Amino acid sequence: MIRIGIIGKTNTGKTTFFNSATSSTAEVSTYPFTTKKPNVGIAYVSTLCVCGELNVKDNPKNSLCVEGWRFIPIELIDLPGLIRGAWKGRGLGTQFLSVAAQADALLHIVDASGSVDEDGNLTRPGLGNPVSDIYDIEEELTLWFSKNIQKGRKKAEKLMSEFGYPLSQALEQVLAGIKVRSDHIERALNDLGLGDKALANWNQKDYVEFSRKLREYSKPTILIANKMDLAPAESNYDRLRDEFKHMIVIPVCSEAELALRRAEEKGFIKYVPGEENFKVLQEDKLTTEQKWALNYVQRRVLSKWLRTGVQFALNMAVFKLLRMNTVYPVEDPAKLSDKRGNVLPDVFLVPPSYTAKDLAAQIHSELAKKMIYAVDARTGLRLPMDYVLRDRDVINIVSAARK
Repeated sequence: MIRIGIIGKTNTGKTTFFNSATSSTAEVSTYPFTTKKPNVGIAYVSTLCVCGELNVKDNPKNSLCVEGWRFIPIELIDLPGLIRGAWKGRGLGTQFLSVAAQADALLHIVDASGSVDEDGNLTRPGLGNPVSDIYDIEEELTLWFSKNIQKGRKKAEKLMSEFGYPLSQALEQVLAGIKVRSDHIERALNDLGLGDKALANWNQKDYVEFSRKLREYSKPTILIANKMDLAPAESNYDRLRDEFKHMIVIPVCSEAELALRRAEEKGFIKYVPGEENFKVLQEDKLTTEQKWALNYVQRRVLSKWLRTGVQFALNMAVFKLLRMNTVYPVEDPAKLSDKRGNVLPDVFLVPPSYTAKDLAAQIHSELAKKMIYAVDARTGLRLPMDYVLRDRDVINIVSAARK
């Protein structure tokens, strides 16, 4: 399952984002380091389901279909907040960084209202500097990567000298526990011209710059400009976009999303996460405070920013940063069903280079071993095992045992 990590300083609204995305009730407070250990939950990314295109009524098993939108589960991790010196262990830094490094992508949440000082304490809106906050956290990640690479230098050198590993594969072994691949390493080495330079000759600048590139490639990140309903946020959002032109910056109001999901759970409104509006169902049962809150969300968030941004951020992380495709495996290509008759029961998130055989292996290792070809359920065409899957493919895997 794809894993997305939530990072940022304390009091930026990380846990509120987590709760709104997962419908959880993790503790939220205004004092620093409320989150003392990672909160782990299931969130969902949404994409247009193929059921409408194929004109069938589906019966999802590993996902949900809501009004033609397929919601696919991912793992979301809310991590303890970072402060300067976290890479050395200050605050809860070491714990935070070791878990963050296991994520496939990161959502870096910043308080766009400028209500957090450099140490993560709440201050008057406008006094904090969200641009500096981002640089602080990004630098902590870079230095932590550098620390781990230098720590594993001797192991990497041994792998190269005694076993003939190339530099990229040796470093991949050293960094295997934090989801760094050899292609990430090769890109970083090539960008900096370090591929032919012996590790023993790397200086501190080489380690830091290599770590910065490696972190960029192995942990792609979206910037979340949170608390966009507060007055100073809009000007800071413009500053963030100007300063970080190479990154995606998304305006978000986690509190608004949380309020809408809570109201939907109680049956007060109809709301599909990610949509631009909601419909009040039981206005007579709403308290004065609840009516005010829903009006606030409509006026200060949806009318201005079109969406709360929470669902949009998750979708962007999976479909834009990680470039995942959706693939629907079926056992009966004529009925688009599994052996129990469930129509379009499963959808998998797969990387862009995934083949039909890779899909078979993900379903079951024995299926991949006995696979002889695949079938495009839309056209009935036979596909080779090395066929590279495309987004929204509906695929039937044919194995020797079933021939």
